Amino acid sequence: MDKFFKLRENNTNVRTEIIAGLTTFITMAYILIVNPLTLTAGGATGMDFNAVFIATALGAGLVTILMGLFVNYPIALAPGMGLNAYFAAVIMSSGGHITWQIGLASVFISGIIFIILTVTKVRQLLLEAVPDALRSAITVGIGLFITIIGFKTSGLLTAFYIGKDGAKPFSHLGANDWLMQLGNFMEDKAVLLTIIGLLITSILMVMRVQAAILIGIIVTTIIGIPLGVTNLSSLHGAHWMPDFSHVAFGQLDFAGAMNAGLLTIIFTFTFVELFDTFGTLTGTASKAGLLDKPDSKQKIGRAMLVDAGGVSLGALLGTSTITAFVESAAGVGQGGRTGLTSVTTGIMFLLALFLAPLALLVPGQATAPALIIVGVLMMGAVRSIDWDDMVLAIPAFFTIIMMPLTYSIANGISFGILFYVILASANRVVGGKHKIHWMMWLLSLLILVRFIFTELNV
Repeated sequence: MDKFFKLRENNTNVRTEIIAGLTTFITMAYILIVNPLTLTAGGATGMDFNAVFIATALGAGLVTILMGLFVNYPIALAPGMGLNAYFAAVIMSSGGHITWQIGLASVFISGIIFIILTVTKVRQLLLEAVPDALRSAITVGIGLFITIIGFKTSGLLTAFYIGKDGAKPFSHLGANDWLMQLGNFMEDKAVLLTIIGLLITSILMVMRVQAAILIGIIVTTIIGIPLGVTNLSSLHGAHWMPDFSHVAFGQLDFAGAMNAGLLTIIFTFTFVELFDTFGTLTGTASKAGLLDKPDSKQKIGRAMLVDAGGVSLGALLGTSTITAFVESAAGVGQGGRTGLTSVTTGIMFLLALFLAPLALLVPGQATAPALIIVGVLMMGAVRSIDWDDMVLAIPAFFTIIMMPLTYSIANGISFGILFYVILASANRVVGGKHKIHWMMWLLSLLILVRFIFTELNV
């Protein structure tokens, strides 16, 4: 292992790497529960919880092990938060027009696009084109989007209501046409459990407990038993061996995915994943001191290739976009420096296949705090935006605010890019120095086509 993973060369050892791998798994294991709950949405999407659980564990395990063996990086991958929420939202808001099979086919196609973009080096070119401020704003916007989902699924925030006459502009809203309303925790035990879970998780985060999110989910689930929110029925006659009978292996509807109305969905999966992965890969690698090495550019390229392949593999297994996880930084913080960290994390995900009955116990009110806290963590990227420079601040603001308000990640990104191109052009007229990469003009054209010819709410 020392020779294969170059342990001594990276000033580490087997014990340190294994501990780091376990740490990474503990900090991101919440995805095993949150992803199936998000994608199944209480049965609204038509996906099976057990099938998504197995796809999540299997996909995360295999791709993370591949990252360790092929790239020798301490980076773990799993179905990404935000994109899985977008996946479920698209299906639920389509009125039956878009099935989960079509959604998975769209994810698979986006993975093929990633592979092509990575091999041809266009992926790196796109990353040079979009300003850092917009990349940071995308992260923040997705954080708010996730938070809204956490509030809604828990009952802490009630469903939107725009009056009995249907949708109205803000200026025409009456006193009773409220948009959002807080749940009543005094009468609804589910809402009370969410608040308890949010407090527990927040306290653990403040106390710097590395497994704060996972521990918060477990403790909240246990508290939910006497409250009558946690359902113990899944333990009756439970089968601890993985049940692959309902797993959606290869159930992709490519004919439906190629429908012109779904091109914007494929575009969104591709575009958001592009920047999210790059930021995680470079940020984690930088913290581990890996970017200072002579072969860093080559390894980042290989890491992107593994990530791209993982997207399509995840779709084949039956889950939304698999991507690099920022929680990998926890393992790096414990001393992880090589792929042995990732291999350890990946093995833990595969072992988790035997824990499905326990995962079924967890109510949505126990995972909602995890979504909200992840939103908090993603808000940290707002510090990277120069709010004194209006050419950057205005597009960044629209990117952030449009995602939760329109319930669409695509809308936020589209508004941000369009406003940046327009404002940077105006700024150059008066002698400004903001550059507009030619790729930004191409992206703006694609966005205008989307606005004109496609449904913006999907």
